[in-house]
Amino acid sequence: MTVALFSPITLRELTLANRIVVSPMCQYNSDEGCANDWHLMHYGNFSMGAAGLVMTEMTNVSAPGRISYKCAGLYTDVQEAASKRVVDFCKKFGVAALGIQIGHSGRKGSTVPPAQGGRPLTPEEGAWQTVAPSAIPFGEGWHVPHALTHAEMEQIKNDFVAAVQRSARIGYDLIEFHAGHGYLIHQFLSPLSNQRSDGYGGSLENRMRYPLEVFAAMRAAWPADKPMGARVSATDWVDGGITPEETVAFAREMKRIGCDYLDVSSGQLDARQKIPFAPHFNVPFGEKVRREAGIPTMSVGLITEAKAADELIASGQADFVCIGRGAMWDPRFAWHAAVELGAETKYPPKYMACTPALRPQVFAKKG
Repeated sequence: MTVALFSPITLRELTLANRIVVSPMCQYNSDEGCANDWHLMHYGNFSMGAAGLVMTEMTNVSAPGRISYKCAGLYTDVQEAASKRVVDFCKKFGVAALGIQIGHSGRKGSTVPPAQGGRPLTPEEGAWQTVAPSAIPFGEGWHVPHALTHAEMEQIKNDFVAAVQRSARIGYDLIEFHAGHGYLIHQFLSPLSNQRSDGYGGSLENRMRYPLEVFAAMRAAWPADKPMGARVSATDWVDGGITPEETVAFAREMKRIGCDYLDVSSGQLDARQKIPFAPHFNVPFGEKVRREAGIPTMSVGLITEAKAADELIASGQADFVCIGRGAMWDPRFAWHAAVELGAETKYPPKYMACTPALRPQVFAKKG
């Protein structure tokens, strides 16, 4: 019997062994933007068997583009070398493909890490000037961002391209363009944060213009045989924000210029949001994008059960399921899901002794 969750899928020349993806999860544990032993352990652990694809955290294209001073970056040679150390380790010992999410925080930057409250930095703490499409803060008490000029937008686009080029040298298998969760690219897409009066604001066509320009430049700088996708927020959960219908239109344009998939999430652009958190709450948005834009999608948001994840794939609601907190809780989710569903999955050579085939007495009892 074919198990949908463990069926292979190919994006360009990258074939993934299963449909399970470890979501990008900000760790807020970098040193001057550099990966360290924490990341070696964190991603090395996932690469041993949690998923067909392991995504690294949102990695920022410049120092002003960081969310906090503890965020990952990819804009210096030292950062590139530190990330390569982690990727090389994961590829040497693990079985998962490795992807990187690249982004810029925009008006949501210059903060302390979430564990310290996630509030905006004060000048005494080293706050930096944030930027955005328009000079509209994220919420009450937040920094007022500088509205980007065309020259500054061009520089940020170049920063994205430079991060892509570094990612290619490091050896990542896939890139995800962060166009959701209230960060800079999402800020251009949403009418709540983009109130520009030039060719980059107003209509949906104009609000999409800069995100599409940046993605096209990134795609041109990335090897043609490697996939590149994007994460989007399908709705802002605030009246007057971006809508699922607009997200479908954006998805069609992204597909046209070479986007291979969309990871469909929601919210996090506006402090007034009211998100109805529940298992699979983002799935309908991803299903709509998949059906109406004809592009592969990833579903994310409180997906924790193997049978339910398999049904999402089998029913055509998504092409991948992304797990974040669930992967932290169970770094061997794929192994356990395969046993539950009666499927085969990969094990790294150094862990072969724990496979069901070599412990039949244990797994016979589970049947």
